[in-house]
Parts: sequence; C-alpha cells; structure tokens
Amino acid sequence: MELTDFPALSFDCYGTLIDWETGIGSRLADWARVHRLDVSAEDLLTSYARHEAAAMRDTPAARYPDILARSFTAVGRDFATPADPEEATAFGRSVPDWPAFPDSAEALRALAERYRLIILSNVDRESFAGSNARLGVRFDHVLTAEDIGSYKPDPRNFTALLGLGGPEPLHVAQSLFHDHVPAARAGLSTAWINRRKGKPGWGATPPPEVVVSPDWEFASMAEFAEAAV
Repeated sequence: MELTDFPALSFDCYGTLIDWETGIGSRLADWARVHRLDVSAEDLLTSYARHEAAAMRDTPAARYPDILARSFTAVGRDFATPADPEEATAFGRSVPDWPAFPDSAEALRALAERYRLIILSNVDRESFAGSNARLGVRFDHVLTAEDIGSYKPDPRNFTALLGLGGPEPLHVAQSLFHDHVPAARAGLSTAWINRRKGKPGWGATPPPEVVVSPDWEFASMAEFAEAAV
C-alpha cells in the first residue's frame, strides 16, 4: 500500500507530537541538580522509562498524573534520594507544560486536509487537553488510557482503536515498545517517526521486547507529512 491509500491516521501523542523527553527530562534534571546528584540525563530517562512501564502495567486504572508521580518517586529510590511528595505531585501535573515538537502543528494541519486524525494516547483527558492546545488541530477521535482503562502496549488499547469502525488507520508513532509492537500484533500498518534517530539508547521508552519492522520510517513529522500529503 501507499501512504495515501489510508483514509485515517492514528497518532501516539507523547514522543511523536509532544516532546515528552524534554518535558520529563528537564524536570528530572532540575531535581537532580537541586539534590546535587552526579547522574546523566540518559540515566535519568532510562530509570524513568522502566518505572513508568511498570506503573502502567501494574495499575492500569490509575490516571496518568498518578503514574507520573509514582514513577518520579521510584526514580528517587534508584538514586537513593527520596522524592518529596509535593515534587512528585507537581511532576504529575506537568504534562500541559511539555512542548510540542516544532514541526507537529504545521504537519497536522496539512494532514487534516486529507485524513481523519485520531489520537491513541497513554494519558488522561485533562492532560491531553493541555497538549492539544499546543498542537492547534481538532482530532476526529481522541482515545486516552483514561477512556480505555489500560495503557499501551496493552492490546486493549488497539482493540479500542479498531472498535471505532471504518477502514483501518495507519498508526503513526515514535515508540516501538508502546506502539509498533502491539500495533503490528493487531494487524495495523505503521509509520515510525524516529525522533531519536542517531541518538544512543532508548530514552524515556523501554526497548521493544521483540523485533518489529514498521512499514515506513521518517525522522520527523514534517518529513512524514511531506510524503503523505
């Protein structure tokens, strides 16, 4: 199939459209500086990724601000520096402050002229509303973990996406772990927005548990939109 054969595009939001590694990493780095910890940004993100995935798996009904706070507290334990509850709560409420990637809004506006746009995101409705204001586009459907009661990579999230009806969308995402592996298992075609292209490690996402080969790969949303419009 060609990119233009799909009538709809489903998007992961955080890591794909919103720069969650900057949002998460900057706050973790500030915390580490305050506590005079000699730890790299990559080590902080790696610790965070592990704990967030575990929190999502173990407490699928928890709202995303609680997942964030729980993960932040666990990072503190990793570095023998207990996190203050107020710090953890503030971290949990920080999603609306996370920046959009510079190319996201323009790319989405161009794609909206041709495709139905869907969000399939591991957050809650309130957090996403803050991010959507930064993206500046109306999505045809928004599915969050709060709506579904589970977090990607749980297959229930992709069952919910397919349950919208109509032709299957092309799923567009950065995370191989959260999106591409379960999307492939659900039979969806995928486009990888490889925001970490050329960077070592996995950043704020765990590595995929199995080898997965997305159908398309792009380094940015701008590059994807240019190919798809």
